[in-house]
Amino acid sequence: AQLRGTYDAVDGGFGGAPKFPPSMVLEFLLRRHARTGDGLDLVVGTAEAMARGGLYDQLAGGFARYSVDAGWVVPHFEKMLYDNALLLRVYLHLWRETGSPLARRVVTETAGFLLGDLRTAQGGFASALDADAAGVEGLTYAWTPAQLIAVLGYEDGEWAANLLSVTDAGTFEHGSSTLQLRADPDDAERWDSIRSVLLVARDGRPQPARDDKVVAAWNGLAIAGLAEAGALLDRPDWVDAARTAAELLLDLHMVDGRLRRTSRDGIVGTPAGVLEDHADVAEGLLALHQATAEPRWLEAAGELLDVVLARFGDGRGGFHDTADDAEGLFRRPWDPADGPAPSGAAAAAGALLTHAALSDRTDHRAAADAALASLAPVVAAYPRAGGWAAAVGEAALAGPLQVAVAVAPPAGTGAGTGAGTAAGTGAGGGVELVRVARMGTAPGLVVVAGEPDRPGVPLLAQRPLVDGQAAAYVCRGFVCDRPSTDGATLAAAVRAVR
Repeated sequence: AQLRGTYDAVDGGFGGAPKFPPSMVLEFLLRRHARTGDGLDLVVGTAEAMARGGLYDQLAGGFARYSVDAGWVVPHFEKMLYDNALLLRVYLHLWRETGSPLARRVVTETAGFLLGDLRTAQGGFASALDADAAGVEGLTYAWTPAQLIAVLGYEDGEWAANLLSVTDAGTFEHGSSTLQLRADPDDAERWDSIRSVLLVARDGRPQPARDDKVVAAWNGLAIAGLAEAGALLDRPDWVDAARTAAELLLDLHMVDGRLRRTSRDGIVGTPAGVLEDHADVAEGLLALHQATAEPRWLEAAGELLDVVLARFGDGRGGFHDTADDAEGLFRRPWDPADGPAPSGAAAAAGALLTHAALSDRTDHRAAADAALASLAPVVAAYPRAGGWAAAVGEAALAGPLQVAVAVAPPAGTGAGTGAGTAAGTGAGGGVELVRVARMGTAPGLVVVAGEPDRPGVPLLAQRPLVDGQAAAYVCRGFVCDRPSTDGATLAAAVRAVR
């Protein structure tokens, strides 16, 4: 109710200018809609306004940090990894709920931005692109009608200016305009050709510098988004990118069983990882485990979360942002409120809840519930600062549901090898069951597909095939309904009950 009271029904988003992407709040609203049928209009209005305005890079994909105006027209042009990682997941879930072609396009383009502009030589993801180039903010991105005509010719230049809201008066500085795409073009093929030409021309301009340090927490968010989107949209290249980034974090950032916060050019930094690093990396590893059914990611996530409980707990069910052996301060910091990314405490609650659903670790479930209780006052008083805790709360209310899809090994591999099952392949209709399961909208739903009794994958234990066919098991607390081999039956089971 508080969120609806601050919603901007004209321009989307919450409150007035400046407007930051409310990623965590949108995820909560999507999950609430799944449970109650309410709130989807707030998500659709905000997501469409952001994606069609100047906040979004209409040529190459990716979101800027925030809009200086209420209408999402003029951004602060800096592009942050955490924003794009979180929004990738929001638009993925919006597409899953509504089938929106715009949402799917944003997912594809934003993933392309992550891989094309932020990926480092070591396979991690850089922190940001600067707002300015050659000392001028927006120099790379803003256009005048004359510049469009110079690149495209008069007819296409006029058409593009009208399509992209580039005016003689301008919407930005010095008569230039940010690019907006307020409606889909009437000639998609023409637009694709024009966009390609404009991108080539833009690449010839001064380019923003890249902050190429790899931050563990933000990479964890990127791994989660790419792994889930890759699994859901059948993009194994995105899953592979998530896997490579995860390997970098575990091989380079893990020092003596603890994460270091940053690295650069393959050299790890000295600052210790804080709560959000351990929690967000665990979140990413858990998404990667679900996308691949590889046990190592589940195991590594569990170890990180054990560190969270051992080193960051406050003794009252909540968490400090720094470890108990960190540099001594007058007071150990504790901030339960989301910023542009989930608070460390909310991220820890979410990762603990998901890990418990995948591993049957009752201690992790109890810790997640206690953390949510500690965050409840923030959600109640300041919901715009408690979006991730509220989203995790929806998952806790829903169970969350667990789906194990048992599939046969590919022909010729023999039983028990796990070969070919990472994307839900295998004999006996497994591909379709996995697709249906992953399209489920029950809040916090976890899905693992693989061969029955695959070592190191608790959700697949004692989940046999049915008459040699793939079978889906829908469970709560590892107690499962009868297996289903029918996609329609499964589809009904993995949507939240209203």
